[in-house]
Amino acid sequence: MRTRQQSSFLTITSEGALLPIDILQKIARFDSEIDGLDGESYNLVGAKLNEAISTSWGRLLSVWQGFQGVRGKLREDESGQTQTRERWLLALFQELGYGRLYTVKPLEIEGKSYSISHGKQHLPIHLVSLRSDLDQLTRNATSGYRFSPYSLVQEFLNRSPEHLWGLVSNGLRLRLLRKNASLTRQAYVEFDLDAMFTGESYADFVLFWLLCHQSRVESEHPAECWLERWSRLAQKQGVRVLNQLRNGVEEAINLLGGGFLAHKDNSVLKEKLRSGNLKAQDYYNQVLRLVYRLLILFVAEDRDILFDPASELFTRQRYTQYYSMGRLRRMAGLRLGTRHSDLFRALWLIMEQLGGEVGCQALGLPALNGFLFSSLRSLPDLIGCELENAVLLAAIRALSFTEEKAIRRTVDYKNLGAEELGSVYESLLELHPQLDIESANFKLIEVSGNARKTSGSYYTPTSLIDCLLDSALDPVLAEASEKPDPEAALLALKVCDPACGSGHFLIAAAHRIAKRLAAVRTGTEEPGLLERRAALRDVIGHCIYGVDINPMAVELCKVSLWVEAIEPGKPLSFLDAHIQCGNSLLGTTPSLLRAGIPGEAFNPIEGDDKKICSDFKKKNKELRAGQISWIREDQADQMWKHQGTLMDSIIKLESMSENTVRDIHIKEKFFANLLNSGAYQNALLWANTWCATFVWKKTAEMRPPITHEEFRDIGRNPFTLASWRKTEIERLAQQYQFFHWHLAFPDVFRVPLDDEAPVNKRAGWSGGFDVVLGNPPWERIKIQEHEWVERLHALRHEVGPAQHVDGKAFGHGEEFAARGNERA
Repeated sequence: MRTRQQSSFLTITSEGALLPIDILQKIARFDSEIDGLDGESYNLVGAKLNEAISTSWGRLLSVWQGFQGVRGKLREDESGQTQTRERWLLALFQELGYGRLYTVKPLEIEGKSYSISHGKQHLPIHLVSLRSDLDQLTRNATSGYRFSPYSLVQEFLNRSPEHLWGLVSNGLRLRLLRKNASLTRQAYVEFDLDAMFTGESYADFVLFWLLCHQSRVESEHPAECWLERWSRLAQKQGVRVLNQLRNGVEEAINLLGGGFLAHKDNSVLKEKLRSGNLKAQDYYNQVLRLVYRLLILFVAEDRDILFDPASELFTRQRYTQYYSMGRLRRMAGLRLGTRHSDLFRALWLIMEQLGGEVGCQALGLPALNGFLFSSLRSLPDLIGCELENAVLLAAIRALSFTEEKAIRRTVDYKNLGAEELGSVYESLLELHPQLDIESANFKLIEVSGNARKTSGSYYTPTSLIDCLLDSALDPVLAEASEKPDPEAALLALKVCDPACGSGHFLIAAAHRIAKRLAAVRTGTEEPGLLERRAALRDVIGHCIYGVDINPMAVELCKVSLWVEAIEPGKPLSFLDAHIQCGNSLLGTTPSLLRAGIPGEAFNPIEGDDKKICSDFKKKNKELRAGQISWIREDQADQMWKHQGTLMDSIIKLESMSENTVRDIHIKEKFFANLLNSGAYQNALLWANTWCATFVWKKTAEMRPPITHEEFRDIGRNPFTLASWRKTEIERLAQQYQFFHWHLAFPDVFRVPLDDEAPVNKRAGWSGGFDVVLGNPPWERIKIQEHEWVERLHALRHEVGPAQHVDGKAFGHGEEFAARGNERA
């Protein structure tokens, strides 16, 4: 997690939190927390640091003015590369302590050549013409590879084991880069040299000189240079801030939850809570969704991706000045607020516009739409409620600022990552709402047996996820990239996390697939930001699947994916068909359904009467022996025809567009109709019946459980089921959250037709996920390594050579589900 203070730099930007703005500001003001800001560490002899910087500034201003004269005389047919280097950049680097730079031979890694122009010790330095855009792709005449100046250096750093930092410049802009091992977002510090020297911004030059001086990368080992030390300091600070952000989210929820209860005009809300028509947990969920909305808007504004690209500048300025989250965050930092409710009314108005059909053209806003911004579905009981300005600003203050040593810093939502949301999610699972309606008190409290433990939810560090993706996902991406149509092959991949939590695994996987997809589309391994963003939205819409037993996790996973996939001018993606709630380890498969109710369903569990279980087990065995011989299979196989209908419908759903709000509404309606269809409801009832038999309470007081004969009758005609039995089955399904993979994702798990043989004979389906990602077995204090490895080896043989199985990822989803059913 990073923080930022309001940037005072006019010509410097930090992208991707390589060195956050607050760290840069500490360096610029020679903060005592930052080591290495003295003349000795900058190799100065007999001169003070500020004097050396001032002297360099005077010299370079003169060189810049001369370069401007040369720049104005360039002919249209001249590249300008020699003039940019000789008349400006070489002098610039000489003033930064590099001496006279000389060109170097192309650097080669594993047979691939990188034509980087210059270098110094462990630092590649690529200097190009002022007429070359740092992000403009061009094809190398010798190698045939497509590179932009920036992507050339970034890809070289990512692949080189000997280099960590690099520089690239066209004379007008200069970027400081680092090896980006996460392979997700771009990360660099950019200096606008044109604006810096033309506008004579000396304060910005001081930071530029301090950050890009040769002494900052001078070290026998690159990992020990000053830049690397400062980067590690930023990471440590990020960890400290992350802990404060968790507290801030909790505080914001408490403030909003209590604030709605305290307002005198919210009597309808309070009466719903008193009567029990609105449960405390449901109220908490709605307050949490309001916080999710704020987080998405914070991120969208800070990343400059909220506005419709076709909107006019004056409409954007109107929003920024009078309605933006940035305005509210600035107000929260300066004032306490009043008892009026005008700020919340304005905020609600904006959120309603974002959830509408067309957005708000007068403010340059597109329609984000989706469940989260549909108040009728996500915040039904907060519609019409009031909230005092003081409470709203206090909640925004809690979300926007952290304090360390009495210094307030602004949370950097521009670079908010899945790891931050994941950590917040984990902390929220430990909390449950406690409220007193009359005293307007709302507080999240930690209780024993909290949701984090009972749901098996554990947050996974990014470093572990990177290792997992290296071994489980990258080979699949490499294989897809070699197909005749690599773009189609990549978009056809199916990646699932069966316990997705806040989506940390899925987002990391989506970024990797998107980068590979953008690379295929552009012809370079380091595609630009716009190309990555478009590819990421496509990947999240087509390739990513997740399941979690916790409804809060499912919602936050969608929020995390939306935060990553926002594309200017387009609505939030439709994710309901891909991110679903359920117990991914407790369900059935087509082959189990075909076999009917087994005797194991009557094995006694806690609370059962053993004699009753024994009697029904014997009866079920007799029924199976008598029924199997005469039941016509074509009657029972009617269910599989329904499954084919579901598969065709989901395939049609996947092909639908998502470019407009109308497109999203069409998909939402189509999916809702599918879930309410007779084909789906009958198939779901049959599958739930099979699972319910196992957990049905078998005592003298309870009505008898379902046996094989009745189960087969349901398969032929669901209307034969007694209403009381159907009610109990639905209750058990809700209590245990049965999850049937072939029904949830019928396009992934396809039930073969009569003339086809299933790929997985045991499960009764073909297809499956290309990669299934998951956590190691954290619940075990001591992992039984021998047993664990043996099971993995056995699974490796079952999924076949085309799939990749890792210690934490299974290659075939159907086998994973089958294993889960064994445990269930």
